[in-house]
Amino acid sequence: PGEQSIILTGLMKGSVDIVIGTHRLLSSDVIFKNLGLMIVDEEQRFGVSHKEKIKEKRADIDVLTLTATPIPRTMYMALTGVRDISRINTPPEERLPVVTHVSVYDPALVQKAIWRELERGGQVFFVHNRVKTIQAMKTHLANLVPEARIGIAHGQMVEKELAERMREFTRGEIDVLLSTSIIESGLDIPNANTLIVDRADRFGLAQLYQLRGRVGRGAQRAYAYFFKGHQGSPTPEGRLRLETIAEHTDLGAGYNIAMRDLEIRGSGDILGTRQSGYIASVGFHLYTRLLADAVNRIKKDHGGPSGMEDLPAQILRPLVKIDLPLAVGIPEDYIQDQSVRLALYRRAASIFKASEIIDLREEFKDRFGPLPEIVENLLIQLDLKLMAEKAGVESIFVQYGKIALGYPEGKALPQPWEFDAKVRFGESTVWLPLNPRGEGWIQGLQRILTSLTAF
Repeated sequence: PGEQSIILTGLMKGSVDIVIGTHRLLSSDVIFKNLGLMIVDEEQRFGVSHKEKIKEKRADIDVLTLTATPIPRTMYMALTGVRDISRINTPPEERLPVVTHVSVYDPALVQKAIWRELERGGQVFFVHNRVKTIQAMKTHLANLVPEARIGIAHGQMVEKELAERMREFTRGEIDVLLSTSIIESGLDIPNANTLIVDRADRFGLAQLYQLRGRVGRGAQRAYAYFFKGHQGSPTPEGRLRLETIAEHTDLGAGYNIAMRDLEIRGSGDILGTRQSGYIASVGFHLYTRLLADAVNRIKKDHGGPSGMEDLPAQILRPLVKIDLPLAVGIPEDYIQDQSVRLALYRRAASIFKASEIIDLREEFKDRFGPLPEIVENLLIQLDLKLMAEKAGVESIFVQYGKIALGYPEGKALPQPWEFDAKVRFGESTVWLPLNPRGEGWIQGLQRILTSLTAF
């Protein structure tokens, strides 16, 4: 208490330039003379109420938050431009991805995993997140691997005892550390390269990623085992979380995992207190557009600027649906690496200019060789989508054996003289004299969309 009082006085008088602390710094009795920068590490551990207290400290304070897995609310704010985001993608030298295994709990596999780690002189984290049954789990592990030295660590232990247990593990006096999720962050033990998590389906995605980060912190190959329980199937969300952690094993996968967490849990309330929501019910892109439109209407009703010009173009671009008899995609036999294929799909979805399609085509040729027909069709469809956006077309599809252009409800249709071919008009649809089974229909559709864009 005496030391705290000295520090608090120094902060108030300005004699302390930098202070490092826990949530204690957000207390009402902590007063800064001239606070200019606040750095928040492990941002996913802070609730909305904590972050609001940060804002209260000073209106124009600069805040830098650090996290390997942003919570959905923070991720969404970054994607929509409310917050700036920077990514560190380069891992430390000699760092290897963690081999990840997901299955139903298997004592034989647990025994094999521990034996393999002990044989190479390493140590094991075993996470069992129930204090009431942690002693029974220790007995179970002792029966599986009697030669292993097992230590227990959890948050209900006396502080000195817990600290001593962690020091014993760091010194290598314990082979298997049986603990709750308190090991989630703050530990750097290069000799511990096997992680086993019991009932992993009950953990959040950020927790699973943080736990996996406890191993593989040196040059040795690390292994992570995430087990489901025998009794009862995981919830749909739990299953999705395990599938996501198993899929994203590359170094620096936290960003992709956070994106998946955003899709699973939703974005929460930007102006409220919930940090997750129900975005999956409508889809991320539609949700983003609905929110942007709602904010725009409210601002207009109050006589203020819409602010739409400040939103990212990805949110404001029209949604064009194309349903044509074209096989499109990036086949596995052309690009084997799934992460590379997904990255190229994301890049294709974010294209705004025809020149970007040309650049993407050249990159395909340069990196992977001549384009298969299915990839060429993908680029053609992207080109049609861009032209449709410029022409105000909402959808392109096949109906009655003809190519049809769909327009938004209430939008005036083009006049007959704006087409370079004979067409039929409906209430919000224009049928073109192009047979998708014939030859040259793609080029004909491109010419028509080009002429519509010129008007």
